[in-house]
Amino acid sequence: MLSWDCPPGHSSTFSVSPSCSRVDAHAVERWDSLPGSLAKDLLLLGVRMRCSLRVWIFSTSVLLFIMSLLFTYSHSGTEAPAYSQVNDWEAAAGHPVRLVPGYPSVKHRPPPPRLPKTCLCRHCLRQPGFSVWFDRHYDPAIAPVWTLENQELSPDVQRWWMMLQPQFRSHNTVDILTQLFKIIPGHNPYTQLNPLSCRRCAVVGNSGNLRGSGSGKEIDGHNFIMRMNQAPTLGFETDVGAKTTHHFMYPESAKNLLANVSFVLVPFKALDLLWITSALSTGQIRFTYAPVKAFLRVDKEKVQIYNPAFFKYIHDRWTEHHGRYPSTGMLVLFFALHVCDEVNVFGFGADSRGNWHHYWENNRYAGEFRKTGVHDADFEAQIIDMLVRDGKIKVFRST
Repeated sequence: MLSWDCPPGHSSTFSVSPSCSRVDAHAVERWDSLPGSLAKDLLLLGVRMRCSLRVWIFSTSVLLFIMSLLFTYSHSGTEAPAYSQVNDWEAAAGHPVRLVPGYPSVKHRPPPPRLPKTCLCRHCLRQPGFSVWFDRHYDPAIAPVWTLENQELSPDVQRWWMMLQPQFRSHNTVDILTQLFKIIPGHNPYTQLNPLSCRRCAVVGNSGNLRGSGSGKEIDGHNFIMRMNQAPTLGFETDVGAKTTHHFMYPESAKNLLANVSFVLVPFKALDLLWITSALSTGQIRFTYAPVKAFLRVDKEKVQIYNPAFFKYIHDRWTEHHGRYPSTGMLVLFFALHVCDEVNVFGFGADSRGNWHHYWENNRYAGEFRKTGVHDADFEAQIIDMLVRDGKIKVFRST
């Protein structure tokens, strides 16, 4: 028997190589019948080539199978392509975030360093990075209180403030404040906000939606309780509470206060500064554009003056010139947003029937102020809704 090269483990003869001899049986028969050594050699060469080709194909298939097993095993512990997670700080701040595939070789932008909390409340309203809209409008550098340090107004603030209620006679506000600060403190009591405390404030409006709310106990549980204008509490304690720490008024709405309550004057004109100076000393001024109290019984050490620059800041940044100037409610709300860590709002807006009136009376002209152009109640309501949406305040309304 002639022999040829076959894979290892196969015989070199036709009789012992099953894979080769079975495939090439007819070729062997032809070889036996062919004359001459040349023809036989050619036939033998063809048989050897066909056998080698089949062996090569078989070996290649085995190799590919082994490689696929190794590849599957090497990736069995690898997760599907990761996707960049949406950081809480990005989602809360309102940044549009697009999810993109992430791979080990791709370096994702790390989140910004966590800033220390500004207070011990669960949610600190002045903490930056949670609302792009709020952070863009909020300016902690503007003091809400008029003091010796900021008594001189910039020309644009001075001009704007003097036009709120124009007077026939001009006054030098610095001279007036110099005299006033001889009677009351001329410093800002809110400059140092303690990050190790939680100052909770209730801003209590005068809306009829307080009636029947039963919010009195909730209101009295705050550190600061801010009220405005008349705001009687006697007889309404169940709904509006009994405590007050800050009372915001202008001369025409002023009333006597208890010794532990801060009187915050909201001045619309230089004459208002002259009046508070007089009401705490000589009692000479008894009339502005309406009758006013000649003498005011309040704690002089707790008298504060609302800063006109802060007044204009609200008009420019927040109410955006809707209405001639912001309402007293907005002035008090933003005062609280700058001196408190947590702000809860009561008694704002219409009652459950859509009526605009005070909780202590039935106002036959309810809602008339919405049409005068002095304040834009609808736009101010939108601001409050956005503050609620961004977690800066909570609004409590009766059901």
